[in-house]
Amino acid sequence: MAVTMETLRIVADLRTRLEKMTDAQTLALTRAWVDAYDVIAPEFRTALLELMAAAKDGTVSRATVAKNLRIRDALQTTRDVLDELARSTEVTVSNDIGQAVRDAIDTHAAIINSQLPANATGVSFTRAPADALAAIVERTTAQIHSSALALPADVEKAMKSALIRGIAVGDNPNRTAGRIMDATQQRFNGGLTRALTISRTETLDAHRAATQASEKANKNVLEEWEWHAALNARTCPSCWAKHGTRHPLEEAGPNDHQCGRCTRVTVTKTWEALGFKGIPEPASVTPDARTVFDNLTPDTQRRIMGAQRLDLLQSGKIQWADLSTVRHTDGWRDSHIVTPLKDLL
Repeated sequence: MAVTMETLRIVADLRTRLEKMTDAQTLALTRAWVDAYDVIAPEFRTALLELMAAAKDGTVSRATVAKNLRIRDALQTTRDVLDELARSTEVTVSNDIGQAVRDAIDTHAAIINSQLPANATGVSFTRAPADALAAIVERTTAQIHSSALALPADVEKAMKSALIRGIAVGDNPNRTAGRIMDATQQRFNGGLTRALTISRTETLDAHRAATQASEKANKNVLEEWEWHAALNARTCPSCWAKHGTRHPLEEAGPNDHQCGRCTRVTVTKTWEALGFKGIPEPASVTPDARTVFDNLTPDTQRRIMGAQRLDLLQSGKIQWADLSTVRHTDGWRDSHIVTPLKDLL
């Protein structure tokens, strides 16, 4: 039940592959959303300038904005564009789910083998049933569809809200129009942020679910699974705290925060329990997160934790495990997040 250097190498390669997959999704989705806004923005700006040019008292009421036909046409165009963006989000992510599931199975076999004695015989790897893997793909695809389905209406509502607020024209309609367009673009880009969250989270969760399905098919040789985080400055305090913790095979995870990068690493039973008698088993080489953190520079420690959280930790007022808290979110799985500073205080 020892994680070896070969195990860590396999996990590092896995993380690189998943990063490439989700980075490609990010690039494709970002290009699509940027191109879409470039199409609709001129319509809104023209409509706003016409409204303000017709203003007699220096203001344009909410009702006037809401009833303006040019604004209505621009919103209809936006609605059509957002529907297409929602569909492209589904297609972009769903196309990768099958590959993520297949990758999980192949990687799991390699992780198991990396923890066995050299030239081990008598231990075989059983591939998860095809129907179980198909169910993961179907379930994830349905989840992606459900999440993307809400995007168009929510984004359109936010943009409309930004547009119909009272407009004080003053003597610079162009500046006013620019301010409103900036606010509108922020609402539009909020949809992109959500699309990227759906993309990354669902892809990684499908990979983890496939790994758990493979564990079920090989539970005769497995003991538990270990939470692995990338121990660097990009990793949040919660994931630092969860790194290295061990969990029963029946437990899903790692249920890190949305867009989290943590990895589920299966741990085999001891060599003796697997029938390899008289062979000394090496100790696990999983890095101790607290030791790694304590060896970072003070500046890097502060970037990860924040000054107050770091002070609480170093003074002994909070413990390492206190850095992570489970959050319950309707319509989504529970997730481990950074414990809010106010709760630690």
